[in-house]
Amino acid sequence: MSDESVLVLTGVTGLVGRHLAQHFLARGQTVVGTARKEPDLENCASAFGALPGNFVPIAIDLLTADIGAFVQDLHRRNLAPTFLINNARNIENLWIANSGLPQRRQWVAEFELGVSVPAELIWTLAGTENSRLTSVVNIASMYGIVTATPALYDDPRNMAPMHYGVAKAALIHLTKEMAVRLAPRGVRVNAVSYGGIEGRADEAFAARYKKLAPLERMLRLDEVHAPVEFLLSAGASGMTGHNLVVDGGWTLW
Repeated sequence: MSDESVLVLTGVTGLVGRHLAQHFLARGQTVVGTARKEPDLENCASAFGALPGNFVPIAIDLLTADIGAFVQDLHRRNLAPTFLINNARNIENLWIANSGLPQRRQWVAEFELGVSVPAELIWTLAGTENSRLTSVVNIASMYGIVTATPALYDDPRNMAPMHYGVAKAALIHLTKEMAVRLAPRGVRVNAVSYGGIEGRADEAFAARYKKLAPLERMLRLDEVHAPVEFLLSAGASGMTGHNLVVDGGWTLW
């Protein structure tokens, strides 16, 4: 990565997004971070203020926004993206009523934000005149590869939302489809599937997780950025359509 490159990171205010932004800003990168809520972006901007990189917060609802207009605005502001990390999610959409089955509107919302929006962003950025896009990383999950393990949850029917995993599986396949279609344009598209990450789980959950994972622990937050940085970098120039699994061995059994 160079000082002239621009990284667009959706979902910058969440646990993973915030950590990724902090890492790349510490490297002197220009990071355009998007989120729906202005106060959350202001909190990030304040926290990132001492870092050497340039943080550009943009409040945008990707479900309702005109993606084409968003991309054109970036170009007008001399922020033509070199890299894209699709990380946006809405945790509020994951809560399930006692039926254990997501409502239809939840399925639609999860697919729209988790699959349709990344597809439109990638395609629009790659197809814009004078596009600088070279590499994309989609943030997926081990639950796009395997189903949730009931023993991990106090209430597996309602705490392990199936629409989340199904959407992540679709995102992994989208990664492959986009990799093939954009290879002639010199754009690489890869994904990272994380396991459980410390920072949101309580002690009881973490203890159950430890018993079920080969590494006997959840991922540390400081293990999140390196896989993404590698896939974006020239060091991964021979890789596209790949799903890099970073799960402490969870999907091995």
